[in-house]
Amino acid sequence: MIVFRDPSEIPADFGRTVVAIGKFDGVHAGHRAIVERAKEDAAQLGHKTVAVTFDRNPLSILRPDRCPDNVVTVDRKLELLEATGIDAVLVLTFDEQLAERSAEDFVRALLVDALHVSTVLVGRDFRFGKGGAGTPALLVELGAEYDFTVDIVEDVFLQGTDRRVSSTWIRELLAAGDVALAAAVLGRPVSVRGEVVHGFKRGRELGFPTANLPEVLDDMIPADGIYAGWLVDHTDDVRYPAAISVGVNPTFDDVHARQVEAHVIDETSLDLYGHSVTVEFTHRLRGMTAFAGIEALKESIASDVVQARTLLADAADRDAAAR
Repeated sequence: MIVFRDPSEIPADFGRTVVAIGKFDGVHAGHRAIVERAKEDAAQLGHKTVAVTFDRNPLSILRPDRCPDNVVTVDRKLELLEATGIDAVLVLTFDEQLAERSAEDFVRALLVDALHVSTVLVGRDFRFGKGGAGTPALLVELGAEYDFTVDIVEDVFLQGTDRRVSSTWIRELLAAGDVALAAAVLGRPVSVRGEVVHGFKRGRELGFPTANLPEVLDDMIPADGIYAGWLVDHTDDVRYPAAISVGVNPTFDDVHARQVEAHVIDETSLDLYGHSVTVEFTHRLRGMTAFAGIEALKESIASDVVQARTLLADAADRDAAAR
């Protein structure tokens, strides 16, 4: 997948394109519905598929008081978009200059002149251009003028619910620690990525060594608590069942930043320091608790590990049966 950081980087002979536009924060099931439709349209036309997105949430410029946290970073968003199989992404710098650009100029300069668009795909609530004046209806009008069609993709609703899939819903679910439902909305596991670093080594002293991820992670992490899930070691290409802690560990008073710590179940001698890993959350076991002493903490961790082992084994059995 080619990544363009500015329209000027797009070669003049890049060819005609089918373009999907959006923030793509989280690249959730709704986003992927737009991308899949774009790929289908591109295959029929013999054109390239391009996603147009932004380097930040436009609200950070337009309404910073209302701008939510991102679900994923730009780098992670690009990885997720690449996994969809599209040809290219244009990442626009959303600054005051772009915010002041008229909807007509956005279409003419970016979509027509730079991308030679043949089809544009957007959600029904898509807005663009100065003051949000650009709408899907305006795109249809401009398409007639500049020789492109517009494919409006309807909202995606999670099966069994009456709520549309959105980044807002994902943030709410993560804040509540509901990683199972968040995964359904995302269409993939809730996960964080990072390089394993040295911590206080308390887990090892307690008999439950953990792989500690750095304070700054590339994705939004779920609410403080204890979870079952998986640790994927990209360095050695191994996937381990894990009991996972998120938070500051209130039993001790010297941890001041939220941390993600994953204990690989039934493994006590792994050396994961410096390894690139992904921690996937599948089940929430309980909230974060301050214990009266070390023994009470150890008993709770042992119980958490037993519960996590059972849940993950059951899930693995169901997946095997489904295959």
